[in-house]
Amino acid sequence: MATGGIRYYYTRLNIAEKLIVLNVLVFVLDGLSLALLGKSTVNWFQLPKEFFDFLGQPWALVTYSFFHGGFWHLFWNMLMLYFIGRIFLNLFDAKRFLTVYFLGVLVGGLVFLLSYNIFPTLIDQNTALIGASAGVIAVLIFICAYIPNQEVRVIFFNVKLWYVGVFFVLIDLLQIPYGGNIGGHLAHLGGALLGYLYARQLLNGNDIGEGFSKLLDSIGNLFRPREKKAPMKTVYKKNATGKRGSKTVDYDKEAKQRRIDAILDKISKSGYESLSQAEKDFLFKAGKED
Repeated sequence: MATGGIRYYYTRLNIAEKLIVLNVLVFVLDGLSLALLGKSTVNWFQLPKEFFDFLGQPWALVTYSFFHGGFWHLFWNMLMLYFIGRIFLNLFDAKRFLTVYFLGVLVGGLVFLLSYNIFPTLIDQNTALIGASAGVIAVLIFICAYIPNQEVRVIFFNVKLWYVGVFFVLIDLLQIPYGGNIGGHLAHLGGALLGYLYARQLLNGNDIGEGFSKLLDSIGNLFRPREKKAPMKTVYKKNATGKRGSKTVDYDKEAKQRRIDAILDKISKSGYESLSQAEKDFLFKAGKED
């Protein structure tokens, strides 16, 4: 497939799917590094347990979330991210998704660091933190706390979301006394706490992630190409022509909106897959222009 085709399909993915692609890509590249060079790159990006080691690579507080300990570690995290991402993005935009996800990653990492440095005998001496679990569970618990009585299909049964959230939190709590990946379970609980507090505060009208969301905007603006300002031109138009031009624009907007409404109505009745390729392309293009 040509590079342009890959780029086209990538841009059509939602933000959760793009995160999945990025995690899989990092996993593959790290595997190639191990196969070709005989060493993994993970040591540069994993979150160390020692505070002074962390000061030497502070980026690890975020980058640890892109590395995984094996195929199944990656698979289950990405599978959950895919399904919970679909629910989340039906309610909120991509910016809030990234805010909840990465705040979960940060809080999970900080809980891991603090837990080791306060209770050093609690966590395995040879451990370091990797994996997207803290971010994934932050998104999961956020949704479970925001719409707790919404039902989802789990195999053969409909289950309320708050049951799902309680199940995953209990799994982590119950595994801590038995040892093994204690630092990981504590990081999960840190992400879960962030997701819960964020959702409950948002329901009360308080967006605790607003500052972090603005930070993400600032970072994103650094990588956006600056638009060149077109030279100013003086154009003289007669009033009548101007009015006709304005009406034409209004008619075009109305026609476009009517078509969008018709497509959305078709999706609500028959699902996204019922759309023709032309309708999908039109909806995608309209979304990019808005």
